[in-house]
Amino acid sequence: QVQLVESGGGLVQVGGSLRLSCAASERAFSSYYMGWFRQAPGKEREFVARISWDAISTYYADSVKGRFTISRDNAKNTVYLQMNSLKPEDTAVYYCAAQVGIIIPTRPNGINYWGKGTLVTVSS
Repeated sequence: QVQLVESGGGLVQVGGSLRLSCAASERAFSSYYMGWFRQAPGKEREFVARISWDAISTYYADSVKGRFTISRDNAKNTVYLQMNSLKPEDTAVYYCAAQVGIIIPTRPNGINYWGKGTLVTVSS
């Protein structure tokens, strides 16, 4: 059972930056496809970004493209989400996701493992 623990959330002003981290308990982390989703109050969980096991391939939701960057350090079993130029609409609980053997889908259905989430609040 893989455990994913997110950190780095908090309160930030519009235009500010945050870096989220997700630490995995599993040594096989380097073979997992990883991603980030978010869920705002009253809304469905939505895809944010994903990264391949070897960090060669990344993909972003249109709403964050050019502002967010996903990366990973397989030696540290950690995936990151650098968030710049934050907007109020980025306010949400951000969840780390891990998928074994296949890329992270852009819908939350069928994800193998989830973290418990970290809250990001962007104030205007």
